[in-house]
Amino acid sequence: MKFIAIIPARYASTRFPGKPLAVLGGKPVIQRVYEQAVSVLGEAYVATDDQRIFDAVIGFGGRAVMTRTDHKSGTDRIEEAVEKLEMSHEKSEMSHERVIINIQGDEPFIQKSQIETLCRLFDDPQTQIGTLGKRFESMEAVMNPNSPKIVTDVRGFALYFSRSVIPFIRGEEPTEWFGHYPFLKHLGIYAYRRDVLAAITRLPQSSLERAESLEQLRWLQNGYRIRVGETDVETVGIDTPEDLQRAEDFLKHLR
Repeated sequence: MKFIAIIPARYASTRFPGKPLAVLGGKPVIQRVYEQAVSVLGEAYVATDDQRIFDAVIGFGGRAVMTRTDHKSGTDRIEEAVEKLEMSHEKSEMSHERVIINIQGDEPFIQKSQIETLCRLFDDPQTQIGTLGKRFESMEAVMNPNSPKIVTDVRGFALYFSRSVIPFIRGEEPTEWFGHYPFLKHLGIYAYRRDVLAAITRLPQSSLERAESLEQLRWLQNGYRIRVGETDVETVGIDTPEDLQRAEDFLKHLR
């Protein structure tokens, strides 16, 4: 099985415009994400709609693909990038047998173990889409609607994702729920078989997706199987300038 990382990165951001080019430890954030992906998979591309990001990636020796500005999700941007790569001189290197890994452009600390866990999910031929989950560490964190929850079947396939607390623990006070179930937090890294990626980006928005504002519910509602791998490594994403400062502090502790 061959794996390729596509890193969606756009310049426009309500909370932090230009964050892929923000400097973290002397390097642009997007460079750190790219280097982490390449160190594990050996092959990665940044998919962007901004010439400044494209030029920065080429400037540090990376690979990049220009995409349209009107994509509503990173998944759609990735599909366009893969289509362009398949039509380019690199078509011979691309294959419908490939698995495409979606690594967010604001995750400079994505870990080797996380990417490897995601890749291993595809040892099972029934895995169409892969993603990661991590056990919550407190009930307060579980109750945060900005941290989607996952419930899975006994084989690790997702049954549902929700911003609400799932499952409900009957007969116990909510303050006591944490000790009665291993609540699982969804981490926003995905992998897709090539043909599945092409199919899901053609699906119309679903009712569950609109209700919860979670793209993966569109795929579940249309019958696609999402395998969830567990990791004990937390992601350190960058959404705001304040997050960038925290990332600087985190980087110093790693050195």
